[in-house]
Amino acid sequence: MGVDIGGTFTDIVMVAGDGTVFSKKLLSTPHDYSEAIESGVEALLSELSANARDLSEFVHATTVATNTIIERRGVQVALVTTRGFRDVLELGRFRAPRPYDMRFRKAEPLVPRDLRFEVGGRIGADGSEVEPLDMDGLEAVAEAVQARSVHALAVCFVNSYANDRHEQAAAAFLRERLPAVQITTSTSLMPQIGEFERTSTTVINAYIRPVVGEYVTALARRLDRLGVCAPLMIMQSSGGIAPGAAVAENPITIIESGPAAGVLGAQRLSLAIGVPDLIVFDMGGTTAKATIIEQHAFGLCPESEVGGGAALGSRMIRGAGYPVQVPTIDIAEVGAGGGSIAAADTAGGLKVGPRSAGAAPGPVCYGRGGVAPTVTDANLVLGYLNPEALVGGELALDANRARMAIAALGAQIDLDLTETAYGIHQIVNATMLRALKGVSSERGQDPSKFSLLAIGGNGPVHAAALAEAAGMSHVIVPPVAGLFSALGLLFADVEHQLVRGFYHRLDAQVIASINAAAAPQIEAGRRQLAREGYAQPAQQEVQVCLDIQYKGQTSTLTIPMSTYPASPGTLDALRTAFEAEHLRTFGYVSGEALQTVAMKVVCRGLAASPRMPARVLHGNARPVRAHRRQAYFGERFGWLATPVVARESLAQTPCAGPLIIEEYDTTVVVRPGWRARLDDGNNLLLEAE
Repeated sequence: MGVDIGGTFTDIVMVAGDGTVFSKKLLSTPHDYSEAIESGVEALLSELSANARDLSEFVHATTVATNTIIERRGVQVALVTTRGFRDVLELGRFRAPRPYDMRFRKAEPLVPRDLRFEVGGRIGADGSEVEPLDMDGLEAVAEAVQARSVHALAVCFVNSYANDRHEQAAAAFLRERLPAVQITTSTSLMPQIGEFERTSTTVINAYIRPVVGEYVTALARRLDRLGVCAPLMIMQSSGGIAPGAAVAENPITIIESGPAAGVLGAQRLSLAIGVPDLIVFDMGGTTAKATIIEQHAFGLCPESEVGGGAALGSRMIRGAGYPVQVPTIDIAEVGAGGGSIAAADTAGGLKVGPRSAGAAPGPVCYGRGGVAPTVTDANLVLGYLNPEALVGGELALDANRARMAIAALGAQIDLDLTETAYGIHQIVNATMLRALKGVSSERGQDPSKFSLLAIGGNGPVHAAALAEAAGMSHVIVPPVAGLFSALGLLFADVEHQLVRGFYHRLDAQVIASINAAAAPQIEAGRRQLAREGYAQPAQQEVQVCLDIQYKGQTSTLTIPMSTYPASPGTLDALRTAFEAEHLRTFGYVSGEALQTVAMKVVCRGLAASPRMPARVLHGNARPVRAHRRQAYFGERFGWLATPVVARESLAQTPCAGPLIIEEYDTTVVVRPGWRARLDDGNNLLLEAE
């Protein structure tokens, strides 16, 4: 069973051994997201007369970590650092996402200055002790923390990536003095060079750790009440899954949990159908996301930012949020979704988003108190969505309310009902096109060479129009596209990334150091996998990667080693791979010497059988009644009587647009000039004629 929580809907899928998918889609419960999970799981099991104890795996993707930061709902946290580094969070880096915006302000540090404590003691850059740790200073810190309502402590000392002795001693001392306070050390997370980024990562982990821990505990308790015996696994930002207990300790690894699941599923589908190059487009209720998959692989960023609003996912656009030094799938994101609110701007024009109606109150047509028209309301008025209900009839819609809200907005900007609704549709498309360009043309890639994979509840509604605008001629809509992130959870492998600082020049003398440093990391990763049920060598996959840069450069690229143990040939392969990736990412190569910054050992637990079935079929979807309804396709085509059919009706005969394909979890809009057909894996293929 896979469960994905979004801003509007909670998606639940259960996959049988033969690839049959049973699903449930219900509105999220923002006051307590685990509540929707419990009620949805209980309803699905009851509907299928299934026994919760028969579930062998339960995988979850959650936005609780991200939301905690965005909404500033974390606990009060204090920072303990080396004398002289108290203000590193405020000094940070001189970066701004909009260089000429005089109104831009950096995000406020999550730790106020009076809760940042300096302690004497110093480790040198070479790992030697320059000054012993000041234990009396630590005693004073413990007393100050005890006098304040501090729930978590972040410990980050300068150069601790080279020698963590002071950090470990300080953490042990403070745990004994402050047993009720959760303590996070930087070297237990990301022992890498870069004081600001490492401090920021440690503080964020401490800030969200109690909140995520309580959420994981509450969810485990709810699953236990339902009789679910399968271990709780949670999707990480890197595309692997990990046990809930491990995630509760280091929640920094699940900042992009939800989006990662959809990308991981897309990458597995790319392999299954033999399409190596995809742009993944995922549109939900609050945001739209885009990711590029080249040669069946997605990209990983060694550093990302959180808490600064929607991001275009470029390595060059930084400074809006808090840096996080954890491997994260490279995703471009914009504030555009089905719940995005449309309004008139001060100039009398139309604007859409980034504010969203979310799950509560939701779009006007949901009849749950929403009064501001949204993208979903516009799509309903345009005839794209079923005017009676969504999610197989479980969510009733009020089309009249949607029309009244959009007509009222149109009256403010002197547009009629149809013009206003189509204007909303086009504006949100233009916003989402920014995300597609952010991962393709803005990085030197021609989008016309890629197929667009449309997922999310709203993605297939907009996919063909977006593909046209981007110059793409192929769209793929997988089975259960509206639940694809939940489904993708079940295709992921158990994964652990062990990181250590590794600051060396990349030359022949470093070979022995690479092998000596990697050996204990590999052994620790294998032991961890064995504890989780992957004890056999055939069940374990280990990959050693190095973060490499040109000497003097600030940005690094993560390059996998082709062979281990390292040899002289390994170094040549690393340089070749680094230069190819550097050319692709930054547009140039240099003859400068190479410098390693960190070593990452990725350990994966492999399932005994393929996680992704050869063919996915929806098992509990309600039948779709074939009929026609009026749908609007812009000034060129106007209102057209459009056939409404089910996916399976295209198994034998391709059909030309205009066409609407209704499913339990999403709606596919095939525009005039496009043709739709099914492939052998039950994937819907849209091709421009």
